[in-house]
Amino acid sequence: MPVPTSVSTRSDHRKGVGLGLALLSALAFGGSGVAAKPLIEAGLDPLHVVWLRVAGAALVMLPLAVRHRGLLRRRPGLLAGFGLFAVAGVQACYFAALSRIPVGVALLVEYLAPALVLGWVRFVQRRPVTRAAAVGVVLAVGGLACVVEVWAGLGFDALGLLLALGAACCQVGYFVLSDQGSDGDEVPDPLGVIAYGLLIGAAVLTAVARPWSMDWSVLTGSAEMNGTPVAAAVLLGWIVFVATVVAYVTGVVSVRRLSPQVAGVVACLEAVIATVLAWVLLGEHLSAPQIVGGAVVLTGAFIAQSSAPSKGTGTPVAAGGPERELSVPGTTA
Repeated sequence: MPVPTSVSTRSDHRKGVGLGLALLSALAFGGSGVAAKPLIEAGLDPLHVVWLRVAGAALVMLPLAVRHRGLLRRRPGLLAGFGLFAVAGVQACYFAALSRIPVGVALLVEYLAPALVLGWVRFVQRRPVTRAAAVGVVLAVGGLACVVEVWAGLGFDALGLLLALGAACCQVGYFVLSDQGSDGDEVPDPLGVIAYGLLIGAAVLTAVARPWSMDWSVLTGSAEMNGTPVAAAVLLGWIVFVATVVAYVTGVVSVRRLSPQVAGVVACLEAVIATVLAWVLLGEHLSAPQIVGGAVVLTGAFIAQSSAPSKGTGTPVAAGGPERELSVPGTTA
């Protein structure tokens, strides 16, 4: 039976809007590191920048937390996992890595997370993985070797690389804990999960970052972006409102209009966008082997993520790239 033209047109429009929102989300998230690095170089501690980002976004999303307060009773484990790992852990490690290595390199290292999830599935859960998934892992690891230029004896700061890897591991930790989000008949509202995750992350980061010791005067001055002075308050506003609130919300809405697979492909553009923005705005140039390696990392990450065995269809909580992945994959424990 043919699909009515009006229905087909609405479906195409829905997908077109979803694709546009997914691209906007990738662009917004991709710009977070480019805006944060000048603040760090201006004198703010990476943890303080993370705290400002998370606490500011948590205040903006507070009305949604009140609206979905029932989640505290129904999904405490999911909220805790998102707050501790996907918010506090991932972003703290990522921003700390930015203070030592280029933005593009830090983000590409995080794209090992899907491959690490496959390792958890195969060696901890002892579940089989497909040949395509194994190929994806090999590609991701091989591409990463090019990104960090192993033939040059790791030309980048070793601690910076470890911090970026820590961000990937925090993302895996959230994946492992968050599968409960797709259990049962009532799937939690993704905006509620984001709101409470930001609140929990802000609380954790407050204890760790101790913002009362921050040099607040930095925010009243300017920071240099590749030699060009930019008001620190403008950079902070971008990080809070655009790179966090707008990015998360558009990511959620896009996943509801697109399939998780399509949204995942678009999310991979975040690393590309971040690398290009860092190149143009911060002057962080990558060599030809690093560019090729980055493309291989993204290809391998996508194959590993999309080819993993699933115990169910899995329900997306939200869309996201490595530094803020919020999906609840059916491939985790």
